[in-house]
Amino acid sequence: MKNILFSAAVLTAMAFTTANSGYKPGDVVKDFKLVNIDGKKMSLASNKSAKGYIVVFTCNHCPYSVAYEDRIIALHNKYASQGYPVVAINPNDAVQYPDDSYPEMQKRAKDKAFTFPYLHDESQAIATQWGAERTPHVYVVKKEKKTFVVKYVGAIDNNSEDAASADKKYVEDAVNALLAGKDPEVNFTKAIGCRVKWKKKAGE
Repeated sequence: MKNILFSAAVLTAMAFTTANSGYKPGDVVKDFKLVNIDGKKMSLASNKSAKGYIVVFTCNHCPYSVAYEDRIIALHNKYASQGYPVVAINPNDAVQYPDDSYPEMQKRAKDKAFTFPYLHDESQAIATQWGAERTPHVYVVKKEKKTFVVKYVGAIDNNSEDAASADKKYVEDAVNALLAGKDPEVNFTKAIGCRVKWKKKAGE
């Protein structure tokens, strides 16, 4: 009986930990410093005029990330001037996926003419802290006093193949609501994309 109760308690604890890992809407995020493609370190506090950010965990090689690149660029072009710029972060292990190395990030950003930061999460600590599971995986955060609060987590829209066919534009709706002084009606969706490529642990 004790073993059954212990097993149940362990399973409950495991489920609770899994379900509550990473940031959720309403959470205050911890700032970070990551290296941008220009070689300089950037944090959320770096941009004093930002009202918030569209933080996108993405990468070079994932076909979903590639399919969403132009939409990510469009989001930055539309909302950066309104106080919600894009910050892209590549969390993938470049040992397993050389296309996601820092030099390849620089090359990709140049080829696609990124005008937003593309940061290298080499240690994967930020992806772990935020709870990013996919590329792309989006977090819309709003600046409140000296902190940044999560207002939306999930997918960019509801069509990973064709932007024109997407009839639910979750990130746009979230940012538009925030600009209007409201909270997003939809603050969480399931991210669509490749799984983050985590570093192999010793012995794997």
